Amino acid sequence: MSARMGELEIEKHAQYILSVEKRKDEFESLVMEHLRMNGAYWGLTALDLLGKLGGVDQEAIISWVLKCQHECGGFAGNIGHDPHILYTLSAVQILALFDRLDVVDIEKVTDYIAGLQQDDGSFSGDIWGEIDTRFSYCAICCLSLLHRLDKINVGKAVEYIVSCKNFDGGFGCTPGAESHAGQVFCCVGALAIVGAMNHINKDLLGWWLCERQVQSGGLNGRPEKLPDVCYSWWVLSSLTMMDRVHWIDKDKLASFILDCQDKDNGGISDRPDDAVDVFHTFFGVAGMLPLSLSLMGLSLLEYPGLKAIDPAYALPVPVVNRIFFSK
Repeated sequence: MSARMGELEIEKHAQYILSVEKRKDEFESLVMEHLRMNGAYWGLTALDLLGKLGGVDQEAIISWVLKCQHECGGFAGNIGHDPHILYTLSAVQILALFDRLDVVDIEKVTDYIAGLQQDDGSFSGDIWGEIDTRFSYCAICCLSLLHRLDKINVGKAVEYIVSCKNFDGGFGCTPGAESHAGQVFCCVGALAIVGAMNHINKDLLGWWLCERQVQSGGLNGRPEKLPDVCYSWWVLSSLTMMDRVHWIDKDKLASFILDCQDKDNGGISDRPDDAVDVFHTFFGVAGMLPLSLSLMGLSLLEYPGLKAIDPAYALPVPVVNRIFFSK
């Protein structure tokens, strides 16, 4: 295990993430301008997990995040774009990383989120009305981090999530939609945060998630699909919350993630030999952490610089502990 962990290119991944911000005029950056808030969350959280967050300009990032907030209370993916619950959660998570939730008007943000809840308990992503269990997770996670879950009808939110459960134990984006590992994480995470895990058939869903592992060791999001590093996080975190992470072949999955690294320039791709990006770099690093906690019974404490990640909040454990357990 120690040899395997030694193959995680920590320094190169950190340098890759830091270099992305300096290439704003490149095509890759321009086409993702509208979701820069998400990208900032992925990159900054990966840096924190790797113990490298000190290399960023904290005040400049906080200033930019606040400039993305609209009068309604919600945050946009970048300055000049529309607010959405996806970007609002990322903004709150970024501020939480820096222990600067004090700079936002919490009532304004939480009123915006509460206003997106529908009569059936679901949440729309923005004023245009798209419904998705991803948005249910974003709302519940964000309100919990801000200690304002009382602003929504939690019971109805749970009822809606449960209505999206399928015969295979998984969850879809809406009632009757196909089970998908990303949606499973959102639904399991939301139910875990509000203490409603009793609605999950852990053995049935755990088996469905285990069947996502393919011959290469990687995980896919649905049956008959190719493996993708991002599912390492969504599947592993869900299994961790259900105490079923030991049901998969962790050695093969770790090898798959490590094979997706660019060992020369840093970064992690979706599959071996593909182009790297910040999205997969974050989820690859995050996916390695539950593995390091469980493989051979070893603790992250044996690998200096790597922090544990909370499976429900998708934030480093020290950040979550600070929010909920510090005075």
